[in-house]
Amino acid sequence: MNWESIFNVGLLQNTLRTATPVILAGLGCLMTEHVGIMNIGIDGMMIVGAFVAVLASYFLGSWLLALVFALLSGVLLGLFYGLFVVKFKSDEFIIGVALNIFAGALTVFLLRTIFNVKGAFSDPAIVPLPKLSADWLESIPLIGPLLNNNTLLVYVSWVMVLVCWLFIYRTPAGFWLRAAGEHPQSLRAAGKSPEKMKYLASVLCGAFSALAGAHLSLGYLTMFSENMSNSKGYVAVACVIFGRANPPLVFLAALLFGFIDALGTRLQSVGVDPTLTKIFPYVGTVLMMVLLAIRERAKKKAAQAAK
Repeated sequence: MNWESIFNVGLLQNTLRTATPVILAGLGCLMTEHVGIMNIGIDGMMIVGAFVAVLASYFLGSWLLALVFALLSGVLLGLFYGLFVVKFKSDEFIIGVALNIFAGALTVFLLRTIFNVKGAFSDPAIVPLPKLSADWLESIPLIGPLLNNNTLLVYVSWVMVLVCWLFIYRTPAGFWLRAAGEHPQSLRAAGKSPEKMKYLASVLCGAFSALAGAHLSLGYLTMFSENMSNSKGYVAVACVIFGRANPPLVFLAALLFGFIDALGTRLQSVGVDPTLTKIFPYVGTVLMMVLLAIRERAKKKAAQAAK
């Protein structure tokens, strides 16, 4: 086996591209996590965002408008989710599963109705996200090829990790957001509405998830295919749990997923069965959760021993 054809700069580049939708979806998921809502409807939000991005890009001929409409679709889905979970007090897991099923069926119906195709839609009229590069980076070994020629949302996802951390831990709104999940009655006594913060978290989750979907359909690929989110929303939820809803830790967990996914794709090129390599990312996700359970059990034992 030629290891140099697997472990090279290309593997790291693929890692960044593959991790980007998980990073963005994870940033959305951690918002709802902080207000005490486990949103497993992220996969549905991603698939709708991916479809709307392709639809807008195809008919309007603009990647920027495609992102705008994808964001709007995410905001609407976030409000829809918040309406049922916050106002009607519905079970968050049932609503999340229902949202995923609804989104998958809706995009399949619209794909066949609008474009009259089954499975996937691709057309030269679809305008992809732009790739950015800096000439001064080209001369730097490893760093230049790694950081150059990535699509816009790759860089946006890195910036948003810092923005989300500052928002959650360094702003009054972020404090209220966390208080809505940890001490809602204290927040209400201080004159702030926990319900409003939960709506805000749900809307932010929808927006980030829709951006993740737009990256899949206009950044990672330039097409839409049925179920193209491929359960990455669930992986994002696992990354949030593993990273304790802390943006930098969620970012690192998503990079780990991206690396495993990119490695599986590379192994296919040297003859490894694709059926086997496709399960690599999900095996890695399960192992992450096992390690988390072991870590939590060890902490509980240490706490009991201290008493």
